[in-house]
Amino acid sequence: MQVCMNAAVAREPLTQSVEDYLKAIYNLSPEGRPASTSDIAHRLELSAPSVSGMVKRLSEQGLLEHVPYKGVQLTEEGRRAALRMIRRHRVIETYLVDRLGYTWDTVHEEAERLEHAVSDTLIQRMADAMGNPHADPHGEPIPTADGLIEEISAAPLSEVPAGETVEVRRVTAGDPARLRYLASLDLKPGAVVTVLDRQPFQGPVTLRIEDRVQVLGNELALSLLCSRSVAR
Repeated sequence: MQVCMNAAVAREPLTQSVEDYLKAIYNLSPEGRPASTSDIAHRLELSAPSVSGMVKRLSEQGLLEHVPYKGVQLTEEGRRAALRMIRRHRVIETYLVDRLGYTWDTVHEEAERLEHAVSDTLIQRMADAMGNPHADPHGEPIPTADGLIEEISAAPLSEVPAGETVEVRRVTAGDPARLRYLASLDLKPGAVVTVLDRQPFQGPVTLRIEDRVQVLGNELALSLLCSRSVAR
């Protein structure tokens, strides 16, 4: 889908709160599926009544639309605004790691603070300085300035059959301690692993990473999204 984030919109600049809502709803709406009010409240750590009131206001502003009995989804204008914030966040994270020496477990909170303050011009200059990367340090795709985003086809490591070799493409674990642990195992985007054994009933996964064997719990294996395109 092509969305132009630079289209002129006759409205006042969005507040930080509105930007956070739109970004959260985008992240809760894979493939455009509706996001429930309760999921939005949980993601933003807000009460359900507060979220319901904001959802109503955003709907009146043309940024959201209600899907009866299912939740809300972004309009084209809302999606454009959400992608603009996601681009800012992911470019900032990448710049902090690539140019300022941050580790991937320390950049999220910094990017959350900075994304509302910087200009689109600065974001573009940061991206240009890095050669316009396609993904952030966690493997999440970075939307282009024109609003295009490449959705990566990947499956959780916990679902990869035994004997298959895959490449880690994205890491969805958000907890800094988990990210540090995965980094200590060299399980970052670009890592190539072979599944040696996968226990049933959400049991652990046994991997070969380079020349060593590692057992990984199901929850962490779920957070590693992998591509099956790597040749054995």
